[in-house]
Parts: sequence; C-alpha cells; structure tokens
Amino acid sequence: MNLNPEKVRALGLCSGGLDSMLSALVLRKQGIEVEWVTFETPFFSAAKARQASHITGIPLTVKKITRVYLEMLENPRCGYGKQMNPCMDCHALMFRLAGSIMQEKRFDFLFSGEVLGQRPLSQNMQSLRYVEKQSGYDGYILRPLSAKRLPETIPEKEGLVNRELLLDISGRSRKPQIKLIKEFGINDYASPAGGCLLTDKSYSSRLKDLFEHQDSYTEKELHLLKHGRHIRLDENTKIIVGRNHKDNEKIIKYHNFQTDIVITVKGYPGPTVLMPHGGKKENIILAASICAGYSKAPDLTPVDVEAITPDGNETFQVLGVPPLEIKHFLIL
Repeated sequence: MNLNPEKVRALGLCSGGLDSMLSALVLRKQGIEVEWVTFETPFFSAAKARQASHITGIPLTVKKITRVYLEMLENPRCGYGKQMNPCMDCHALMFRLAGSIMQEKRFDFLFSGEVLGQRPLSQNMQSLRYVEKQSGYDGYILRPLSAKRLPETIPEKEGLVNRELLLDISGRSRKPQIKLIKEFGINDYASPAGGCLLTDKSYSSRLKDLFEHQDSYTEKELHLLKHGRHIRLDENTKIIVGRNHKDNEKIIKYHNFQTDIVITVKGYPGPTVLMPHGGKKENIILAASICAGYSKAPDLTPVDVEAITPDGNETFQVLGVPPLEIKHFLIL
C-alpha cells in the first residue's frame, strides 16, 4: 500500500520499443505518474521514442548527449560488444543522466523496459547489477517487466510501487509482451532491431578508423560515417564517395566548407567526393581520379574534375581509376 500522500512519479528511459512502452503502461496502470527521457547522439535518434510518446500520451524529454557519450565511448570500463557497442556502460551513463533529472524534477524513482535474459550479455543478472551500481542510483532503478525475478527495489520497499502488480518476464521470447501490449489496446509499436549504429559492423569499422586517425572530431563527422564509401588514402587522408543521390546530399549537408574539399566530375553524372580536412595535392588528384572512376564518364577517357577547396576552385584533367583497383583502400 502506498503510504505517500503525494502522487508517486517515475521517470523512465525510453528507446521507443515494445518493452519501453510496456514498462511505463504497467506502472501507469497502478496509478503512478510516468514520464520518459530519451537520449540522442549521432549513433541513435529519438524518433522511435517520440512515436511511442505520441501513441501512449506519456510525456517525453529528449536530451542530446553527444559530448559526454563520446567520453565514455572512447574508453568504456567494460569494453565493447561484438562491434563498437559499449552496452553496459551506455546504460549506466543513461541512468546516471536520468538520475540527475529525477532529482532535479523530484521524481521518486527510475525505470526501464529491460528484461532479464533478453540479451545474454547486457541483460543478465550480473550486468543489470553493474549498471545499477555504476549509475549512482543503486536501489532506485525498477525494471517492471522482470521485477519479480529481481531484488526488491527501494520504491517497492517504501510502498510507492505494488510489487504484486509487476511482472516476472524473462528470456528472449517476446510473446508475453506482445500479448500484454494488445491488452492495453496498442497495436502500433516499433520493432526491436536497428536502433543503435554502434552495433552495425560497417559503421563500427568507420568509427574505429576515425578514432585511430584523429584526436578530435566534430558531430558532423560522426554523421558522415553513415553515408557513402569511406576510403583511406593514407594515415592523414580519407575520402567519402557518395553511392547515390541521397548520399551526395548528405555529404554536402554534413561537410565543413572551411576545412573540407568537395570533388565532382564535370559533364557526367557521378558521385560527390568529400576529403575531410583537405589533403596534399597528389591525394587531391588521386581522389579526383577515384571520383571519375565511380562516375558515368567513359573508361580510358580524360575528364575534367572540379575540386572546391576552402581557398578556391581548381580543375584537374584525370583518367578514372576503376573501383576494383582501389578496393584495398576501402574502410569496410
């Protein structure tokens, strides 16, 4: 029984998926006032969380955390998963940031949609305890979907939450959640896959290459890792070659006109090529040849290629380099 005369308020982490939605709805069903916070970086967006908020009517706060996230990402305590995903330290950081909001806005506790055993490495008993301890809010993190399989939390002990109305879901099957969400009258929810680019092999390879070759990088450079072919010419020089019209647009959107070089073929359809931070003359000419090789220009025919640099425009006449000949330069 709730002995607190005031309304109980809980702040949840929201990814926007099925489990996030259910965790909030289970608490709301027992009269707890729930709100969400979601965090945004170039590696994951708030789009699904916004959709979940729209569907359920649960208020959502969106916070950009790129700077503090990078500090953790460069050297996570528990290392990385299969790719560049630091799942346990990521969760601990998010709960720590959410905890600050909890204290500032006087919420009673934190919650999330984590399910015991759903992800063998990051959602086992040991991992959940690690996250709680590292967050700085040990005892104040409730996982409503698996609560009956986990130690009793402070809000449960204090009567703010009725433990009997919480759930005991575990394992990788999502059938219990799908059944339950229908009972709440919700048929529209996001799929569980594809939320974080740090689990993507290609993106992770590019990010690792960036970390290895630059001491600092802008948020735009992190967005650029999502687009085009990334080709390393030498230790100091990389180019990005657009694969299609959308890539070309994104390359222009995220480039820095004060430092980067943009290369395009004259007279023929072809990619936009970006050389972040510029490069030596011979590398600009090589990039121009690669640009021509990926274009619709005839093979073995000299073509004009324009390089737009921070100091002005320059045109080179080059022969295209066939893509197969520079395959070993690709950052896979």
